[in-house]
Amino acid sequence: MEKVLTLVDQAIIFAARAHAGDTRKGSNIPYIVHPIEAAAIVAGMTEDPEVIAAAVLHDVLEDTETTEEELLARFGYRVKELVVDESEDKRKHLPASLTWKVRKQETLAFLETKAGRDAKMLALADKLSNIRAIHRDLCILGDKVWERFNEKDKNMHAWMYRAVAEILREEFGEYPAWQEYNSLVQKVFGE
Repeated sequence: MEKVLTLVDQAIIFAARAHAGDTRKGSNIPYIVHPIEAAAIVAGMTEDPEVIAAAVLHDVLEDTETTEEELLARFGYRVKELVVDESEDKRKHLPASLTWKVRKQETLAFLETKAGRDAKMLALADKLSNIRAIHRDLCILGDKVWERFNEKDKNMHAWMYRAVAEILREEFGEYPAWQEYNSLVQKVFGE
């Protein structure tokens, strides 16, 4: 008997194709590892297949040629909206280094004022995956790790990661994912 692909299976296949050939900043690690890791983190907090699928897809609008219309047609309104909520307006007509702070301010304002629980869960998973990678690479490269980012000032990253921890503390502070995130933020940036 042929197995039927679940929504999450379909999201993994879609994201793998969308990110094909892409790598994580400053490494040879296939990019798809990040959204899969984010989905695994989300799956530790919910069994909702739409939220897990959205975690897998969370960077396809921001970093690939995928459109909102494609996501809506393939995955439905809720998954599409969750991905939209997690996507930054990269202002592709401007250098990323010039828009970094405003993009992070917009993300923090969204998390503080508009984001629902599922969107916050996606943000936590995304940022936890990112801070894991930063911590790992910091142990190997030291402060040279910051050179790979559009924003090269470690203090700016500290501001953003600490703000996310604080915003998500009340809702997710008892979750192992938030606790690991907060611990890594302290290790990377200091108390």
